[in-house]
Amino acid sequence: MYRNKNPKKALLVLLMAMVVLMPFSVRDKDLLAAASGESSQSDTNLSLQDKLNSLLKDGRLEGALTGVSVRNAETGEVLYSNLGDTRLHPASNMKLLTAAAALDKLGMEYQFTTELWTDGAVKGKVLQGNLYLKGKGDPTLLKEDLDKFAQDLKAKGIHKIKGDLIADDSWYDDVRYSQDLNWSDESNYTGAQVSALSLSPNEDYDAGTVIVETSPAAKLGDSAQVNLTPATDYVTIVNKTKTVAKNEPKKISITREHGTNTIIIEGTIPLNGSKSRSWVAVWEPAGYALDVLNKSLQENGVERIGNSNKKMGVTPPDTTLLTFKKSMPLKELLIPFMKLSNNGHGETLTKELGKAVYGEGSWDKGLQVIEETIVDLGVDGDTIVLRDGSGMSHKTMIPANELTKLLYSLQGKSWFSSFENSLPVAGITDRMVGGTLRSRMKQPPTTGNVKAKTGSLTGVSTLSGYITSTDGEKLIFSIMNNNHLSSAVSGVEDAIVTELATHNFKK
Repeated sequence: MYRNKNPKKALLVLLMAMVVLMPFSVRDKDLLAAASGESSQSDTNLSLQDKLNSLLKDGRLEGALTGVSVRNAETGEVLYSNLGDTRLHPASNMKLLTAAAALDKLGMEYQFTTELWTDGAVKGKVLQGNLYLKGKGDPTLLKEDLDKFAQDLKAKGIHKIKGDLIADDSWYDDVRYSQDLNWSDESNYTGAQVSALSLSPNEDYDAGTVIVETSPAAKLGDSAQVNLTPATDYVTIVNKTKTVAKNEPKKISITREHGTNTIIIEGTIPLNGSKSRSWVAVWEPAGYALDVLNKSLQENGVERIGNSNKKMGVTPPDTTLLTFKKSMPLKELLIPFMKLSNNGHGETLTKELGKAVYGEGSWDKGLQVIEETIVDLGVDGDTIVLRDGSGMSHKTMIPANELTKLLYSLQGKSWFSSFENSLPVAGITDRMVGGTLRSRMKQPPTTGNVKAKTGSLTGVSTLSGYITSTDGEKLIFSIMNNNHLSSAVSGVEDAIVTELATHNFKK
C-alpha cells in the first residue's frame, strides 16, 4: 500500500480538492487560509453557513432564486452570502433607497406645501377673481385641510367668490404613472396616479384615492348602500349590487373604468352583514382635490357666484397668497411611507427629489438623484437598475450584497435614527410601529428586535434590515426571493432571521 511520505503535502492536496466540492457559500479565502494552516472563520460561522444553507433547501424555494447577504453591522464584514452579487428584483425594498436619498438630499425637517392664491381683489365680502389651489407634492393633504382653507378665507372677510376655481399641479410633470406599472393596478390604491396636487381620504395618506364603503340595504333584494370618503362628485358610482339573505356569502368587486372616474360596484352583500371598504384610485387626482375644496367652501359658507367654473390651470406670477398648509416633516412622513409601504409616497418623493435637485419633477430626474445618492453611499452603480421609487417595477434590479452595503453605510449618517425608526418592527401590533411586520416573528427573540423593510410582488418576496443576536451581535441582512410560486415563502425569510437572532456569534 502506497503511503505519502509528506503528510502536510497530502493534507494540502486534499483540502485544495475540497474547494471544488464545497458549497458555494463558503468563501475561497477561508479555504485557502485553512489549507495554509491559518485560522479563518470560527466553527460558529461555519455552523451559521451550514444552517442557512439548510434553510435555503426549503421546498418553498424550489425553482426560485434566493439572494441572501448578512453583514456585521459594526465592521461591514460579509458573514454569509448566497447569490449575494446576483441582481434580483427588490419589490418594496426599493423604498430603502428612496427613503435614504430623500433624507440625504431633502433633510429630516423637509415639508411639502399646498397653497391657495388669487389673481383678484376683495371688494366688500366678494373676492373678484380666480382662486388657484396650487399643489407642491404634499401626499398628506386631507379634507380637513381644505376645510381650514375655507375657514381662512372666511376669516379674511371673503364670503363670496366671483371667479373660477383652478387646480394647479404644474409643480411636477404630467406623467401620472411610472413606466412599468401594470395596467391592472390602475384602480388600486397601490397604483394611484402621481400628481403634485392630490388628496388623501384618511391618515394612511393614500393620496389620489377615495374610500368606497358598501353596506347592506335595509330590505332584501335592494342595492347595497354606498358611501364615499371624502364625499365627492368627482367620481360616478354605478351600483350593480344586491342585498341577499344573511347566510349567503359577501362577494363585492369594485373597479374603475380606464380613463374615467366611473366606479362600478358589483356583487352581493348579506342582509345585516358587515360593511365592505375599498380604496379606489381616481383618474386625474388634481380635479378630485379641487372638487372637495369646492364642497369645503360651500360647507363653510363661502359662496361661488356668477359663471364660475372648476378647471385646470397654472397660477400666474402676479397673484396674492391667501393661505397655505405645510405637511408634517419628512422624518414623520417616513412612518406611514415605510411602515405601511405606501407606494404613492415613494413615487412622490422621487419626483420631489428631481424637483429639488434638478428643478424638474419627473421620474427621470428623481431616479437620477436616487442613483447618484446611493452610489455616493457606496453602492456599485454599475450593477443596479432603477425604474421607480416604490418598487412596483419588475425591472428594477439590485444584488443583496449591495442592499446590505447601503444599510451598513447609512449608519454613519446624521439622519440614520429617523431612517431606522421608519422601518417596520417585527411582532409589534401597532400599525405605525410594526407596520407590515406586525404579524410576523411574534415570539422572542425576534419580536421587537427585527427592524426591516418588507417587499412583495408576484413572484417576489424580500426582507432587508437590522437585527441584534441574543449574544449582542448587531447584524445587517437582506433576503431576496425571486420567481417563487409559494404564497408562504416569507416563512423561509422569518426562519433565516430567527436563526440570525438565536445564533451565538461570540462562542
